[in-house]
Amino acid sequence: MKTICLNFQIHQPFRYRKYRFFDIGNDSYYYDDYANETIMRKIADNCYLPANNILLKQIKKCKGKFKVSFSISGVALDQFRLYAPEVIDSFKELAATGSVEFLSGTYANSLVSLVDEQLFAKQVKAHDDLIELYFGQKPKVFRNSEMIYSDELGDLIYRMGFETVLTEGAKHILGWKSPNYLYCNALNPRQKVLMRNHRLSDDLSFRFSNTSWNEYPLTASKMTNWLVDLPKNEELVNIFLNYETFGEIQKKKSGIFDFLESLPEMILKTKELTFSTPSEVVKALQPVSAVHVLHPISWADEERDLSAWLGNELQKEAFNHLYALKERVKKCTDPKIQKDWLYLQSNDHLYYMCTKFFSDGEVHKFFNPYGNPYEAFINYMNVLSDFTLRLNILVPIDENEAELTKLRVIIEEKSKKLEQVELELNKIKKPIPATAKPKSKAVKETDIKPKSVKKPTSK
Repeated sequence: MKTICLNFQIHQPFRYRKYRFFDIGNDSYYYDDYANETIMRKIADNCYLPANNILLKQIKKCKGKFKVSFSISGVALDQFRLYAPEVIDSFKELAATGSVEFLSGTYANSLVSLVDEQLFAKQVKAHDDLIELYFGQKPKVFRNSEMIYSDELGDLIYRMGFETVLTEGAKHILGWKSPNYLYCNALNPRQKVLMRNHRLSDDLSFRFSNTSWNEYPLTASKMTNWLVDLPKNEELVNIFLNYETFGEIQKKKSGIFDFLESLPEMILKTKELTFSTPSEVVKALQPVSAVHVLHPISWADEERDLSAWLGNELQKEAFNHLYALKERVKKCTDPKIQKDWLYLQSNDHLYYMCTKFFSDGEVHKFFNPYGNPYEAFINYMNVLSDFTLRLNILVPIDENEAELTKLRVIIEEKSKKLEQVELELNKIKKPIPATAKPKSKAVKETDIKPKSVKKPTSK
């Protein structure tokens, strides 16, 4: 019997306001609160709440046989808390069914796994603590940001305590092999690797409403038939996609919610297919072979590599500038610095700088607040410059920088004192009313009378 493993990714970054050059050093609040709230409320109403309602209804209707997993970033949860707390409540209801698994990942959906083991582990712990706080689950399966994976990364993730990892079933990695099996890490065979079936996943994510697609329209019945017709010896099908597919990427009018509502029952009626969470898959199946991934892969774009985030000079400069600060950030205990540092790492900021304008160009426009990649780069670098100035004050680079920092602090303190003195002087100096001013009269020469002089008297 073949099992279906459904995983949904949820992530939205904190978007930045238009941060200009002259704001650097003068204003350290970077966020576009209006855009963040508006976008989150829109997606919550169009996607998260109605889709969660359908999942909950189907889990109960199928008596727990319908199962899914979620990968939710800490940054997304922060925005739910601020702008849509009812979304967290709806996920708590799903968690209470026992048919939903929450996966581990990086807090900010960042690329930190590529640069620093210590920061990587710290972000993962912060994320998992939040998942346990909200949903009462300690994540056991790891899904890295954008499914980034390599043999070395997989081994590192195993040493962090995760025996299972999700990644992309990239063609240039699998070759003639099918993604519909359980694999293991080439360096560490004890780690299990679940590989995404990109064809079926992308059929839902990107081709569902495409009227020029030769398989249009895609119905629950058609999808079920495809799954049943797969080779009998293939053991599982991993369908991993962005949760925003439902109601945002694919609009409600496309019929995507009807598809989601019909699929579970239709699949379970076949008696040949079941649903499993990632943890259940690795307990039930054994790896068929090792998968060799020498260079990092991801689930993004046609290349399935890191080019969506590090494919041009703009992205590389921003990435290098950001992580050049990591050692000093480790020494900093200021909570505002730590929070801003975390949000700066969301890979979306680099994704917006992508200059691909061909087959993947449309994908990069989803939820993109910028008009072009260069605008995204300038805005991000301005924010990063101000952040660097703030960090320099708290954690100077060297003795010279320390002295300069002291001088800056002294100058700022003097400036504040001068401003206070000036305010006090302005309060003391009251303007003289116009009516109180003495009236001047023109004086004529004839009006001046000589004083009389007394003659001295003789004795």
